Amino acid sequence: MAVVDKLIEILCRERGERPIVCPQSQKDSYWRALVNVRPPAPLSEEYIALEGQYLGGKLAERGVVNAEKLHYSGNIALWKGDITRLKADAIVNAANSAMLGCFYPCHGCIDNAIHTFAGARLRQECARIMSEQGHEEPVGSAKITPAYNLPSKYVVHTVGPIVCGALTQTHRSQLESCYSSCLNLALKSGIKSLAFCCISTGEFHFPNEEAARIAADTVDKFLRENDGMKVIFNVFKEVDYEIYKRLLSERG
Repeated sequence: MAVVDKLIEILCRERGERPIVCPQSQKDSYWRALVNVRPPAPLSEEYIALEGQYLGGKLAERGVVNAEKLHYSGNIALWKGDITRLKADAIVNAANSAMLGCFYPCHGCIDNAIHTFAGARLRQECARIMSEQGHEEPVGSAKITPAYNLPSKYVVHTVGPIVCGALTQTHRSQLESCYSSCLNLALKSGIKSLAFCCISTGEFHFPNEEAARIAADTVDKFLRENDGMKVIFNVFKEVDYEIYKRLLSERG
């Protein structure tokens, strides 16, 4: 039996279900869907070991990208690709206020991808943090967790503003706070390389150009005041790559 079949069997057993019969080519998506909807309940040592083996194999297939090998201008790099492949000290996750990851099966958001490829322990750790906190995560703040099965060491989670209608100064200030909170938490945690995703520009509808400008301004200011950290702007869409490329070239 393949590792993915064993993982599916364990997760279905938790749910009191029998695994659905499907082609082997669909098993990855089936496992991912089960992980995405799983609540932050205790995990067996068997599952943790099998999941680590499985995700390690998937990462080897996809390939690790070493943040140290990227092209930097000063202490800033721009990289287009899958952030779950990036080996940096920390990557930033665009979370929601519950901070437990995306529960929509196989959803395309970065929150879903990071929780999927980090493994189920990430949701457990986030649930522990939120239980101790006793309230939802405020927009613009940040929390840090281990990265588990990701190639990075840590994940920094931040909740960006949701834009419904016209963009306001409050939205801008909240997004700036996301970047500054992540940077300050990374500095406090001894992180030397931090990769930002495009916070709030996906499901939260923050305009891409303005979001990139705020990100670049906030990072510039931080790096002028704090030495020794490398920052990666990670983009997934070509439109964001072109925006950041232009903005960063304007700054020299």
